[in-house]
Amino acid sequence: MDKNFSIGVSGIIFDKQNRVLLCHRRDRDFWNLPGGGLEKGEFLLNGLKREIMEETGLEIEAIKLVGVYDKPEESDIVFVFACQSTGGEIATNAEADKIEYFSLEDLPKNIIKKHTERIKDAYRNNGFSVIKQQNV
Repeated sequence: MDKNFSIGVSGIIFDKQNRVLLCHRRDRDFWNLPGGGLEKGEFLLNGLKREIMEETGLEIEAIKLVGVYDKPEESDIVFVFACQSTGGEIATNAEADKIEYFSLEDLPKNIIKKHTERIKDAYRNNGFSVIKQQNV
């Protein structure tokens, strides 16, 4: 049995109206949270900052751990953090052709379902982190 897995990070970035930042992918028609895989030997929070800067143009600070999500079908563990922007400017890039803030009630229909679950966890977890398996 292959026990190798990858480690990913995602940021849930809230604006002052408590809306969440999403990126629309260029390669597929769906919206997702900014984030990606850690590089070998990279510290978790450094990877989070790097991925968010690459995908959004924003500098961030991680505020709290929203949750740890096991994606067994992809052999992937993802650490999701609530974040706030500390600088930079939103800019599209090679991965994202649109970057916008959305309220929980107005999330796009073509958002990745696992990301919807993570966003809802961030809104309702009352300061507690979740640990769950995602098979959605």
